[in-house]
Amino acid sequence: MTNLAGKVIVVTGASRGIGAAAAIALGKAGATVLLAARDGKLAGDVAQSIVSAGGVAGARAVDVSDYASVTALFDEAYGRYGRLDAVINNAGVIEPIASVADSDPAVWARNIEINLTGAYYVIRAALPSMIAAGGGTIVNVSSGAAIRPLEGWSAYCSGKAGLHMLTRAVALENANNGIRIFGFQPGTTDTDMQVLIRASGINQISQIPRENLTPVSHPAEAIVYLCTPAADDLNGQEFSLRDEAFRARLNLG
Repeated sequence: MTNLAGKVIVVTGASRGIGAAAAIALGKAGATVLLAARDGKLAGDVAQSIVSAGGVAGARAVDVSDYASVTALFDEAYGRYGRLDAVINNAGVIEPIASVADSDPAVWARNIEINLTGAYYVIRAALPSMIAAGGGTIVNVSSGAAIRPLEGWSAYCSGKAGLHMLTRAVALENANNGIRIFGFQPGTTDTDMQVLIRASGINQISQIPRENLTPVSHPAEAIVYLCTPAADDLNGQEFSLRDEAFRARLNLG
């Protein structure tokens, strides 16, 4: 069984979906988890479930598009737990689902603020202290949309493409700083985001039946794995849960 005892890990977008499942899985693996989400109450409910199962967890309301909110998150992590070992950069939105010609400029810009600028803020706030401590792990939850355009998803695709390049830039700049960073594509996973996608009826992803979606436990298990030394050889790369070699590492077949 994976043992992350003694590790302190921050998870953003942790109130539901992949973020919540990852936080719970990390807690089961022994990590101390600080959950961050815009809905602090829901994040707190997830944190309480980890505590009730015998783990250590806390929660905080955070808007990743607000740098002050993000820095306060890491101040709390260090103030409460005294260290930071990993960050799961998971907060994200899909809206607007619309053609570029029909999209709302404010909603489009908000998508980039959360999916790309917010991810940068999280890395920017965490990285200096990680470097000073001799290292740390960053998992950027990416998407196949980072490398493949999809109708109606111009903002989401653009944001995730930017995140893909940010992963590579951080890896390049920190090759000698002990920083492990991964771009992880979880695939079409059964989350609330997929409910919005199916309701839109736009592009082929919306046509995937719910029963064919990946359960959140699979990407959660992958995220736990990426927080261990077993993933060292994947540092700086972007890869998908659909990759057969990676699935074999997780015994997912």
